[in-house]
Amino acid sequence: MNESAMSDEPSISNACAQFATEHFFRHESARLVATLTGQFGARRLQWVEDVVQEALVRALQTWPYRGVPDNPAAWLTQTARHLALDQLRREQRWNEREEGISAEQARWMAVPPDSAPDDDAHLRDDTLRLMFVCCHPQLSAEAQIALALRTLCGLSPAEIAAAFVTSEAAISKRLVRARQRIRELELSFELPEAQDLPQRLDAVLASLYLLFNEGYKASSGEHLVRSDLCHEAIRLTELLATHQHTGLPQCSALLALMLLSAARLPARTDEAGGILRLHEQDRGLWDQSLIQRGLQHLQLSARGDTLTEYHLEAGIAACHSTAATHETTDWARILALYDQLALLTSSSVVALNRAIAVGRVHSAQSGLEALAVVQGLDAYLSLHAARGAFAAELGQTQAAATHYRRALALATLPSERGFFERLISACEIATPTNGAR
Repeated sequence: MNESAMSDEPSISNACAQFATEHFFRHESARLVATLTGQFGARRLQWVEDVVQEALVRALQTWPYRGVPDNPAAWLTQTARHLALDQLRREQRWNEREEGISAEQARWMAVPPDSAPDDDAHLRDDTLRLMFVCCHPQLSAEAQIALALRTLCGLSPAEIAAAFVTSEAAISKRLVRARQRIRELELSFELPEAQDLPQRLDAVLASLYLLFNEGYKASSGEHLVRSDLCHEAIRLTELLATHQHTGLPQCSALLALMLLSAARLPARTDEAGGILRLHEQDRGLWDQSLIQRGLQHLQLSARGDTLTEYHLEAGIAACHSTAATHETTDWARILALYDQLALLTSSSVVALNRAIAVGRVHSAQSGLEALAVVQGLDAYLSLHAARGAFAAELGQTQAAATHYRRALALATLPSERGFFERLISACEIATPTNGAR
């Protein structure tokens, strides 16, 4: 952009830049990718992503001078459509199909996806439809989820890496291989037949679970909570839970988990954006309507004999959400649920959370001992935070400060850094001079 021209209206420019990057790169990009891929085919997924990226760049170049359009989503849709058709016209092999594509695009533009008639035989939401394409059984499970999170949920490779507790480079390679595989298989943008939906549903649910987690506790950016991601995950999961072919117990369980957790979002930070731990939160701020909806879906998830990780996690969330105070929380019940959860999964994160429950039920020393056997989480902030908390409870302030410094070194958010700096300072004040580091 021309910086001299931008300087004439800095407030408009800054507002546009923030609006586009925060909202459209996260939301409209996913919607556009899903819609355009539906028109041009999943095998052109990378091309569609490039077209959408170009449309967003044009918004950043145009809106600071002309102002944000009255209907920004429609502007982006129209721009992306023209860019796509212009590129197709330059490709000789598409010339014969151009008239058909233009006619199809015109019909699509005339009927917004949100106004499409309800039809239980299909998932009408473009994002969900493409999620099922990304979660094709001929792709590896990890590739399915990574592709869905990147393409449709707008998460960066770094954010996806945080969800998988792996490196950004590993996720980037995984995404490249997944796109190559899609091209090789020439996957079509079609919702699987009803009997084939369960084969892909687990990966779709896993993607939505991780999307919600990124919103509940962001791995990057300026804010701890990204409620927009949480509510989008809830919206999509609710569509699945109420659909006649995907409304299975595990969908209701995941929806219950999300609703019960989202109910606590307003109380997770103070007015300055600082982190508030569970025992520090004002439970009067918890959204009781979301809690009741969550409990209703948890009850619905009990039909049949299905028991998944989502059922158990939702049960744990219900224990927290229904406790009148932190002191009356049924930690014994929570530990029992974590014991069951540990039997279903070998997840180190589950082992970490179970160890915290051990500390609450038995003693801080028992919690430390349980944490000592957790494997593979040396680069996971929460492990060091938990060790620090238990050490502080035992009066081991020097050890606690050491654990908190390790957590601080791994912190990526301003609120996290401020939180651990305060804890370290408190430990240093409480540590005798001759025992200081």
